[in-house]
Amino acid sequence: MTVKLFCQAIVKFLLGAVIVGALLFIPTGGFGYVNGWLLMGVLFVPMFIAGIVMMVKDPELLKKRLNAKERQPEQWTVVALSAVMFVLGFAGAGLSFRFGWLMLPGYVSWAGAAVFLLAYLMYAEVLRENTYLSRTVEVQEGQRVIDTGLYGIVRHPMYTATVILFLAMPLVLGSAISFVIFLIYPVIIAKRIGNEEKVLEAGLKGYAEYKKRIKYRLIPFIW
Repeated sequence: MTVKLFCQAIVKFLLGAVIVGALLFIPTGGFGYVNGWLLMGVLFVPMFIAGIVMMVKDPELLKKRLNAKERQPEQWTVVALSAVMFVLGFAGAGLSFRFGWLMLPGYVSWAGAAVFLLAYLMYAEVLRENTYLSRTVEVQEGQRVIDTGLYGIVRHPMYTATVILFLAMPLVLGSAISFVIFLIYPVIIAKRIGNEEKVLEAGLKGYAEYKKRIKYRLIPFIW
């Protein structure tokens, strides 16, 4: 662990919290959006804990997770679409609360929070299994194919977890409009996976054979 890495992690964490908070609460015109606070809690508390664990046990993995600069031009579109989705989805939820547009019952929000936390546990397990997990599409020096645990079921369990996480977010926020906006995320991920698998197959020894053994990308028996 280095001071530079610690400061970088804290700055990105706080910046993320400020941006999400602004997108949620500015459209509401105040801070009375309880569902917004619920999302902030289930999103940033586990994120903080996971960051501390990585900083202590595997700072190199944390460094990879903090790097979001894509080298593959095809991924720039994915990043841009994801950013637009988050802005519209969070702002749409805030406006829905402010004006009473298609708000979901309270029990849906709590169920969504439970699903979100379970998906976060899945995400943490993927991080434990695969220390090569970067936020960018690349083949790292010395990287090998991981085919155990969740990687023995689907080829991209991290994306499976993120799809569940992001589809649970608008449920936590109690916004049907936001949920419709976030439905674009599986399409975005499908585009990302298409390019990522080309990069891995070209540069990662054994990945072509792994694709033949593990047939499904995200969802067993479906895709």
